[in-house]
Amino acid sequence: MVAGTSGTLTFYQEVFGGDLVLNTFADNGAADEPFADLIMHNMLTTEAGYTLMASDTPPGMEFTPGTNITISLSGDDAEDLRGYWERLAEGGTVAVPLERQVWGDEFGQLTDRFGTPWMVNISTAG
Repeated sequence: MVAGTSGTLTFYQEVFGGDLVLNTFADNGAADEPFADLIMHNMLTTEAGYTLMASDTPPGMEFTPGTNITISLSGDDAEDLRGYWERLAEGGTVAVPLERQVWGDEFGQLTDRFGTPWMVNISTAG
């Protein structure tokens, strides 16, 4: 992720809840570098058992937003997943609305305000 990962993960903490640990490059021995305040390692551990990890991209490393990953959330807790969907969609772009699909599940795709693509699938199988 680009500079600003702390803001991105803070947003995801607002979406999913949980504990967020942020460590800068300075915290890990690079205090004299121009990118010392960027995030080297961070981890969000949610109450629902999700773990998200990310880092900033320091100068010299290639980064192309939106082309490197898509995050998938799947499960059968419709209320929680719909709530995550709504919060992730705020300020983002919905590509496929979250609605019942031909295979019976609710599914949707969006790109959040930070350019990260998400797929959400709410299973109807028990």
